[in-house]
Amino acid sequence: MIVVLLLASIVTTNTYGQNASTTNSITVQGQVMDAEGVPIPGVNIRLKGQNTGTISDLNGNYKLSDVTEDAVIEFSFIGFATLEKKVKGETLNAILLEDTKSLDEVEIVAFGTQKKESVIGSISTLKPAELKVPTSNLTNALAGRIAGVIAYQRTGEPGVDDSNFFIRGVTSFGYAKSPLILIDNIEVDTKDLSRLQPDDIESFSIMKDATATALYGSRGANGVILVKTKEGQTGSMKLNLRVENSISTPTKMLELADPITYMKLHNEAILTRDPLHALMYSEDKIDNTVPGHSSVIYPVTDWRNELLKDYTMNQRVNLNISGGGSMVNYYVAGSFMQDNGILNVDKANNFNNNIKNRNYSVRSNINIKLSKTTKLMVRMNGAFEDYNGPLSGGSDLYYKIMQSNPVLFPATYPKDEEHAYVKHIMFGNSGDGKYINPYAEMVKGYKETGRAKLESQFELNQDLDFVTKGLKVRALFNTSRLSYYSTSRQYKPFYYALGEYNYMNNTYAVDIINPNGGTEYLDYNEGDKTITANTYLEAAVNYDRDFGKHGVGGLLVMQLRNNHQPNASSLQTSLPKRNVGLSGRFTYAYDSRYFVEGNFGYNGSERFDKDHRWGFFPSAGLAYMISNEKYFKNLLPYVQKLKLRASYGLVGNDNIGDSNARFLYLSEINMNNGGTGASFGYNEGAYKKNGIAINRYADPSIGWEVAKKMNFAVEMTFMDALNITAEYYKESRDHILQSRADIPNTMGLWKTPNANLGKAKSHGVDLSLDYNKYFTNDTWLQLRGNFTYAANQYVEYEEVEYPGAPWKSRVGNPITQEYGYIAEGLFVDDEEVRNSPVQFGEYGAGDIKYRDVNRDGVISELDMVPIGYSKDPEIVYGFGASYGFKNFDVSVFFQGLARESFWIDYGRVSPFFDNSSTDVRENNQLAKFIADDHWSETNRNIYAVWPRLSDSSIENNAKKSTWFMRDGSFLRLKQLEIGYTLPQRIIQKAGLKNLRVYFTGNNLFCFSKFKEWDVEQAGDGLKYPLQRIYNIGLNLTF
Repeated sequence: MIVVLLLASIVTTNTYGQNASTTNSITVQGQVMDAEGVPIPGVNIRLKGQNTGTISDLNGNYKLSDVTEDAVIEFSFIGFATLEKKVKGETLNAILLEDTKSLDEVEIVAFGTQKKESVIGSISTLKPAELKVPTSNLTNALAGRIAGVIAYQRTGEPGVDDSNFFIRGVTSFGYAKSPLILIDNIEVDTKDLSRLQPDDIESFSIMKDATATALYGSRGANGVILVKTKEGQTGSMKLNLRVENSISTPTKMLELADPITYMKLHNEAILTRDPLHALMYSEDKIDNTVPGHSSVIYPVTDWRNELLKDYTMNQRVNLNISGGGSMVNYYVAGSFMQDNGILNVDKANNFNNNIKNRNYSVRSNINIKLSKTTKLMVRMNGAFEDYNGPLSGGSDLYYKIMQSNPVLFPATYPKDEEHAYVKHIMFGNSGDGKYINPYAEMVKGYKETGRAKLESQFELNQDLDFVTKGLKVRALFNTSRLSYYSTSRQYKPFYYALGEYNYMNNTYAVDIINPNGGTEYLDYNEGDKTITANTYLEAAVNYDRDFGKHGVGGLLVMQLRNNHQPNASSLQTSLPKRNVGLSGRFTYAYDSRYFVEGNFGYNGSERFDKDHRWGFFPSAGLAYMISNEKYFKNLLPYVQKLKLRASYGLVGNDNIGDSNARFLYLSEINMNNGGTGASFGYNEGAYKKNGIAINRYADPSIGWEVAKKMNFAVEMTFMDALNITAEYYKESRDHILQSRADIPNTMGLWKTPNANLGKAKSHGVDLSLDYNKYFTNDTWLQLRGNFTYAANQYVEYEEVEYPGAPWKSRVGNPITQEYGYIAEGLFVDDEEVRNSPVQFGEYGAGDIKYRDVNRDGVISELDMVPIGYSKDPEIVYGFGASYGFKNFDVSVFFQGLARESFWIDYGRVSPFFDNSSTDVRENNQLAKFIADDHWSETNRNIYAVWPRLSDSSIENNAKKSTWFMRDGSFLRLKQLEIGYTLPQRIIQKAGLKNLRVYFTGNNLFCFSKFKEWDVEQAGDGLKYPLQRIYNIGLNLTF
């Protein structure tokens, strides 16, 4: 490649130079880079309207002689938009923007590539640069960035902060709803995708319709994410280093009331329910408690401050080296990421209980040219994750903070003379030691987990042009080993409580509560250990050839997968899981105007009986490139591309149940069944007979879940700058596995049988646009946006009959639709209670009043109706812009979602409750929004935010209803980045090809009607919060 570039430079410069005028000419030189400041070699550089030209060298530099001072230089390179710049001096640098819509571009498709103009399937691509967000989790970069993907994040806890994502929403109520994920053609799980480095990604594609996914047969019903990692390019060695350091802090947490208000309203909660009951807090305690000035006698414990820090720091480093020659090309990369939690650590412990999640990865992609027609690709990668954190996880600690009383006792007592020599921490508690101390729960121990995956892949490509032009064969072998372990270490806390107190001299004593219940050493728990071995084989024959105006292509692929867990805990999970398939594709194109494509997947699955073991999943598609018609350019000169596409096909899903549902065509008989045997009826006193029981009857008719997908699309390009793609889709999902609902329990079955009874359907719209424009030689602008609408509903679902209440049926409603009561307000007074339909338990004025939907005079389950939108958003969108001026660049990105409802958890958010099922008592904290607006004798507002207070759960108010339903819509400033690329004249002295420094902010602002916590967490707002990130980065290229 080096020789070719040098020769091309010499030949083009000398040849073209013969025709150039030397009158008033100068020599122009400069460097060509991409939008991130990375040099681009091999760029074609020529004087517009003349034959004079050259190409850029390996460092992106060029020199062009005999250039007139008013000339225009044109820069062009495959995959980038052509740039024209007017000469203004002897130095002229150029920044090329990617041209994602170029007709000459190739598109990654199932098991190969196609020219983009001939692609019929619905495939969305995402630039790897857009995945470079300041987090260690790649899945958190998906929301709002790519059309057709519904994605959201519920927690910011390091190590478990994966986003939930679905292609075109949830389209099934069966077991598997997530898309198939492939990295370099190998199926992986979400964890592998989340830890993949954006710097290592060559292409990122989302496959949505049947034409795009049919070749994956039994695996592609929920869509496919296809990622291709980078390979080495011919040229001198290039070293790229990216270093980032970030500060993260919670975006928003639930605001709590002050301790004085807490005590006063706790007393109110007791009195309003039972005026004769003793109060929790005396006037003396309330009067002498001073917020922010905790004392031993009148403690004020800010549990959040005790457990949490304001911020933490995280680090990310990625180093990759690439290059190669005529025989071997290489890409080698390594990365390190460390994400820390915001938990405090007690110095009295000799261990760290804070969250620390470390990820290491190595990757090696080697391409070897064995001959002119034979190429071997060897890929090796390893990913290792080490986690250290609190015993119950970060989110559980946040919940424990909400469960804890802020005025009963301090987190710890200081050591006095009597306890000066104790070796343990003196944790605070009440006199009986029955209250939860979240600080003790946090620091009493820690857990460690480790995950390691090693993978090797060998791919051999043979060009058979010597047999017939366009014929190729390929063979691929992949094997991987995945291991996981967990351990934990902890001690049992010693609790102390306030004993005697002398008011005269202000002295006190603390007494140990559990002298025999605590320990001063760490116990060890071995935890879990798993091993998984995967093997994959693939063989393919590909044919692609043009005959004049006719283009013909064909592909035939065989796949074999084997998954084995040798140390599994049960017989069924220990048996190897195998899948085999044969897939094919046929394409035809005429005159770059008319395109036809047919695909099929023929797959076998061990899950089904021999009569249903094999499934055939075909698809077909048509496309018409109207803009390639001869008349079109004169008719619509400002439209450079107009393409129509349509497709229809079937895709299967054999992942219809967990590991215990693998062989539903076999009976499962329990010879002992724990002494339970058969049970005829579920009610108390039902007839039971111990002995042999049939856990599951064989059903050989159980088979594939099948998706029927239809897609219509239009692609347009205006003025060589604005690209728009709009798609409409429909899908029906048949044979969804569900439990039978019409078999009476008097049949004596231990488990309800399953059957392929369910049906669902979905429809929606995907829209995407991007705009690229140069305004001057040094100024450019990129705009981008996308919109996804995905709606679904039950079509057939076996359920119990609801006489007189048809609204309780799931049929016709969204798959994640919630059902509940319609709240009409709060009861005004006890007279209204007496004159209203009977509700639940004990209730009165200020409690929630429900609508009697069926008008039978009683509020019951028959009055539950579909309420709100579904729990998964139906609309996700994103839009952003990037702007460059000279060496500066700035980009901004907004993300939003709509048509989503969630519910505040009444039991967890209600103040003063004891939700514990053990002898350890809880006193829920008081949220400020409840303190500010709740029904009371002095605020008899029937539309107050919160009903009448109570120190225990009120059955009537605990029902799921519209009262606690909230709108989950929001618009977020997801990312802001400002960068500066140092001039070449400066960095070349240090031997650098590129140096860019940048600042990135993530999750900066959020606009939403909901104000209590980060709305994207929906009903999980009491978990570990989402993080706002401020990141500084440095990108070096040598």
